[in-house]
Amino acid sequence: MPQQVTIFDTTLRDGTQGEGVSLTVEDKLKIAAKLDDLGIHYIEGGWPGSNGKDIEFFKRVASLSLKHAKVTAFGSTRRKGVKPEEDGNLNAILESGVRVATIFGKSWDFQVTTALQTTLEENEAMIYDSVRYLKEQGLEVIYDAEHFFDGYKNNRDYALATIRKAEAAGADWIVLCDTNGGSMPGEISAIVQDVVASVRTAIGIHAHNDCELGVANSLAAVQAGARQVQGTFNGLGERCGNANLVSVIPNLQLKLGGFRCVSDEQLATLTSAARYVSEIANVSMPVNQPYVGSAAFAHKGGIHVSAVLRHSKTYEHIEPELVGNRQRVLVSELAGQSNLVFKAQEMNLDFDLENESTKRLIQTIKDMEHRGYQFEGADASLELLIRKAYDKQENVFTIESFKLLVEKTGDNPVASEAIVKVKVHGETVYTAAEGNGPVNALDNALRKALETYYPDIRDIHLTDYKVRVINEKDATAAKVRVLIESSDFDASWNTVGVSENVIEASWEAILDSIRYALIGRTVVLDNREGKHERIGIVNH
Repeated sequence: MPQQVTIFDTTLRDGTQGEGVSLTVEDKLKIAAKLDDLGIHYIEGGWPGSNGKDIEFFKRVASLSLKHAKVTAFGSTRRKGVKPEEDGNLNAILESGVRVATIFGKSWDFQVTTALQTTLEENEAMIYDSVRYLKEQGLEVIYDAEHFFDGYKNNRDYALATIRKAEAAGADWIVLCDTNGGSMPGEISAIVQDVVASVRTAIGIHAHNDCELGVANSLAAVQAGARQVQGTFNGLGERCGNANLVSVIPNLQLKLGGFRCVSDEQLATLTSAARYVSEIANVSMPVNQPYVGSAAFAHKGGIHVSAVLRHSKTYEHIEPELVGNRQRVLVSELAGQSNLVFKAQEMNLDFDLENESTKRLIQTIKDMEHRGYQFEGADASLELLIRKAYDKQENVFTIESFKLLVEKTGDNPVASEAIVKVKVHGETVYTAAEGNGPVNALDNALRKALETYYPDIRDIHLTDYKVRVINEKDATAAKVRVLIESSDFDASWNTVGVSENVIEASWEAILDSIRYALIGRTVVLDNREGKHERIGIVNH
C-alpha cells in the first residue's frame, strides 16, 4: 500500500515573493481552483496580516467550494513580550475564516538573538503560546520551523527544543525549513531521520532552491520520513525559488515507488496545470522543464527519432501521457527523414519517401530553412506545411489585404491602427482595430473579423513573441525570424514567420497560429501498439 505524501502548495504566498511575480486576487482564485482540481491537499493563500489583497482572497475563496484542498493562512508566532490573544498577526489569521493556520518561528539560535533580538527562552515561549492559542480556537496548526537545518547544524539541542515546544502545544504538523536553501541532500536526510526519531508529530519539508537542490532535498526528506512537502508550482519564489512541486509530485509517485500524492487521473493533468499557473503568473515556463516542458519529451536527432519510432523507451524515461505531456519530434535541416516520418504518422498520413508529394515537401522544408525558417521551435507551422503538401488543410479564411496606419503627434504615444479584409465562408469582411503597436493592431483586427464565425478564437491569446535578426550584417535591411507562442490555457503551440519586414514576418506567424487553432489542433494518443487517435481541441 503506497504511503500518502501530503502536498502543501505555497505558490500564492511564497511564490509571489519571486522577482517579477504579481498576482491579483482573481489570479489567486483561478490558481487555487486549478490546484484543487489537481488534488493538492493544502493551499497557502497568503498572509492576512500583511496586506489587503490577501484579506480579500480569504473572503472570496470560500465561494470556490474546493473539493480537495484545505486553504491555510500564513503568519508568524506572537511578537516578543505580547500575549497571543493581543497579537495582530495571530488574530488576523483567525479573522480570515480559515480552519488551518501555518505559522513560522525561529529554530536557529543565531536568528533568535540577531533578528528577533530576544532570549532563547522567550523564543520558545513565543512558539508554544502561538500554537496553543490557535489550537484553542479550534484550528489545525502547521508549524514551520524556519532556518531549521542551519539551526540544527549550529546547535542541535536548541533546534530540537523549539520544535518540541510546538509539539507540546499541539501542532498537527512540524515542517522543517531549509530557508536559505544551502543544505545538501545527505544533510537533509540525516537530520530528518534524527527529528523523526525525536518527536511524535508528523514531519514536513520546506526547501528552497538556492543550490538547485530544492527538489532533491524534498525527496531526500520524504525518504527519511517526512510526509508533507511544501513547495510552489514551477518553482516560483524569492531568490532562486522554492522546491518545484511539478517535479516533486511525479518523482515521488512514479520514480521512488511506495509513495502516493494524487490520483493517477489527477497526475495526468499535471502538464496543463503547470502551464496554466505559468500563464496566470505571466512567467515563461522553460521549454526544458522536466516532465511538463514542451521539450521534455522532444526528439531532434535522426538516430534518436528512428529509435523512438521503434519504441518510446529508447529515449524516454516515462510515458509522457502519465503527466499529461506528449512526445514531440523536432524537424530541422539537421534531422533525418525519421523525424518527418514521425510527424506524418502523428497526422495519420501515408508518408512514403518515394512519393512525389513527400519529396517536394522535404525539398520545401530544406529551402525554407535555408531562407531562415526554423521549424524545430514551430511545430504548428510545420504541421500546416505538411497538411498543405498533402491537401489536408482546410481553408478556414483567406486574407485579401491589410493596411496599417501608424501616427505620432506631439508628446502623445505612437498610435497604431490596422484595417484587414478577410474572406470567410465566401463572405468578405472588413474590420479595423487599434493596438499598442502595429503587430498588436493587426492581431486585434484579424480576431475581430473572425470571432463571429469562430467564437472559440476569444480563448486564444499570444503568450510569447520573439524576434531574431538572421543576417546582422545587413543592418536595418536584415531578414528577421519571428517566433510566436499561443495558448488557450489548455495547450500551447508555436509558429514562425520570416521576412525582411518585421511586420510581415509577425503577420505570417500570427496567421499560422490562428489557422492552426481553427482547423483543430491535435494530440496523439499512442496506446503503445502503434495506433493513434486524433482529437480536435478547438472546433470551428
